Amino acid sequence: MVSASTTSQPGSVGLARELVAPALRAAVGRLGPGMARVAGYHQGWLDASGQPVQASGGKALRPALALLSARAAGAAAEAAVPAAVAVELVHNFSLLHDDVMDGDAERRHRPTAWAVFGTSSAILAGDALLTAALETLLDVPVAGARPAARRLGAATQRLVCGQAADLGFEQRSDVSLQECLAMARDKTSALLSCASSIGAVLVGAEPALVDGLAAFGEHLGTAFQVVDDLLGIWGTPDLTGKPVLSDLRSRKKSLPVVAALCATGSAAGELAELYFRSSPLDEDELRRAAVLVERAGGRGWAERLAEDEVSSAERCLAGLNLPLQIHDEFREIARFARDRDR
Repeated sequence: MVSASTTSQPGSVGLARELVAPALRAAVGRLGPGMARVAGYHQGWLDASGQPVQASGGKALRPALALLSARAAGAAAEAAVPAAVAVELVHNFSLLHDDVMDGDAERRHRPTAWAVFGTSSAILAGDALLTAALETLLDVPVAGARPAARRLGAATQRLVCGQAADLGFEQRSDVSLQECLAMARDKTSALLSCASSIGAVLVGAEPALVDGLAAFGEHLGTAFQVVDDLLGIWGTPDLTGKPVLSDLRSRKKSLPVVAALCATGSAAGELAELYFRSSPLDEDELRRAAVLVERAGGRGWAERLAEDEVSSAERCLAGLNLPLQIHDEFREIARFARDRDR
């Protein structure tokens, strides 16, 4: 599944970039010069001195899902732009903080914001993005604004809990697969579930539609995180924007690793000896660890889980009375999450 070829992004992403990018830039611009500079650098719009650069553009999957959810409710995509902006602001708040907590010095092929501006500025910029997300929703003069803000707030709480669990795992050698799955669902599925339903909430959709779209996003998020974890071991730097074997280098308790550690057999035992060693692993040992994760069954288990979660997401769609085009666009995003290699 994780290959060197580039999986083309869903067509709905193009519309999301066209509609959401100007509003997202405007929201960041209102943060004030200092925070706007840090956040603009993190987004890829500015260089370290604050000068505009040609941005490559992120995946924009969350904004695309937010717009799609409004269209699923019969509204125009434009009606959900504030929801799409809010979700993307929260996503980038989490990335800014994650890079600080994980000590990651590189993202999207360049130094992370904390590495350029310092940890305090990166944390404050993340805080500013989170505040801006809620303001963006609450400023919309429609009845669905407050329910949408509450949904985003609940998703953010889950995301924070997931990140806290992930940090806690660093100090443990007994993380169970069930715990690891719960962490991934909080850390990633929560916001993708929100993105898949928040546009519908904002435009006043029926609860059954909102719940079905949220369930779709929950499964999508798990698949997305599993693939991220696979790429964190077997992805290449030119595709992931991070050093090769980055998750193994930091001894991350990712899903493939925990699945392998929880297995029986000599490969799992040898992996545990390497992974819980106090000294850093050299390049040969990192490559050996990747082989052991695969031999112990962690890679295969994770790939099957990604397939199963995408199938579950598609079954959620099948239970909704969606226009064919909207159904197909949601399905395209789900399959991109499974098949993407960057």
